[in-house]
Amino acid sequence: MKAPSMQSKHNQLLAALPVSEFSRFVPYLEMIDMPLGMVLYESGMQMEHVYFPCTSIVTLLSMMENGASAEIAVVGNEGVVGISLFMGGGSTSSRAVVQSAGIGYRLKADLLMEEFSRGGSAHHLLLRYVQALITQMAQTAACNRHHSLDQQLCRWLLLSLDRLHGNELVMTQELIANMLGVRREGVTEAAGHLQKDGLISYRRGRIKVLNRDGLEKRSCECYAVVKAEYDRLLPG
Repeated sequence: MKAPSMQSKHNQLLAALPVSEFSRFVPYLEMIDMPLGMVLYESGMQMEHVYFPCTSIVTLLSMMENGASAEIAVVGNEGVVGISLFMGGGSTSSRAVVQSAGIGYRLKADLLMEEFSRGGSAHHLLLRYVQALITQMAQTAACNRHHSLDQQLCRWLLLSLDRLHGNELVMTQELIANMLGVRREGVTEAAGHLQKDGLISYRRGRIKVLNRDGLEKRSCECYAVVKAEYDRLLPG
C-alpha cells in the first residue's frame, strides 16, 4: 500500500478537490487492491474507512433476512463508498461489495470527517455527490418496478461501463441476477436478446459491449436521468 501522488488521482472526487485540500489527504490515502467479492461493509457495521474506487466498481446491496439481495446503487471512479459516515449515521443498512476488481484509495473515517467539518470544498463536493447517488437509488427503485428486465440489464451495463476503462465486464449471469434481484434464467434470456441483436457478446463470464449506442437506445429513460444528474452535479 502506498500514498498517491498529485499525478495519480484516478478518482474523480479526489481529482476535483483544490490542491490545498487534496494535499491534506495525500499522506493518509492508501492505495489498495479491491478484488472481486471483497466486502467493504456489512449491514450495521461501524465504518472505520471510506473508499474511493479508481479502477474498481463497488455495488451497494439491500439484504433480506433469507439471504436474497438487490442492488440499490453502484459506485466507481466517480464517487466514494461510505456516505453514511459524513451524513451522521456512522453505519449503514446496506452491504458494500466489490463488483468489478481493481484498485482504490482507502482513508480513515475520522480524517474524512475532519475535512468534512471544515465546511470547505470537500464538504460541498461530497454533498453534491450524495444528491447524485440518491438520484441513482431512486431511479433504480423505479426502474425495477416499471421496466422490463431487458431495459434493467441495459441500464446496469451502461452504468457499469461508465465506471470502467474499456467495454468489457467480468461478471457471471448469476452475479448479475443477484445484483438485479431476479432469477438467473431471466438474466440469461435478457442477455440472449441483447446478444442476438448484436449489442453485446457474452462468453464465460465476460460481457463485451459491441454497440453502446444501440444499448442506450434499448435502455429505458432511467440511465439518461441518472447520467444527467451526475454530469450536472459533479465535475467530469
